Amino acid sequence: MPVLLCLSTCPDEASARAIAEALVDERLAACVSRLPGVQSTYRWEGAVQHDAEVLLLIKTTADRLDALAARLQVLHPYELPELVAVEAAGGFAPYLAWVAAQTRRND
Repeated sequence: MPVLLCLSTCPDEASARAIAEALVDERLAACVSRLPGVQSTYRWEGAVQHDAEVLLLIKTTADRLDALAARLQVLHPYELPELVAVEAAGGFAPYLAWVAAQTRRND
């Protein structure tokens, strides 16, 4: 199963931590790293905006992406949460296996 690195930004540390904890707790992500101090520039509703945000680096698998996206939309305070997924072209095999094991459904 391909491992994905998903990117999402949050407006503050509290929302970033809550999202990270929920995604890991629900096995939608093996790990979520929070990077504070990101400065984002973007166009929203016709105007250029500049905001400080917290970047989430979400490690998951391809088969969990749809569920992760649905859950992120519920948890996220933004009307249009960022979610960009990039497939890992390689990596340390034991780590990639760990990501897969941690995101396996408990069905």
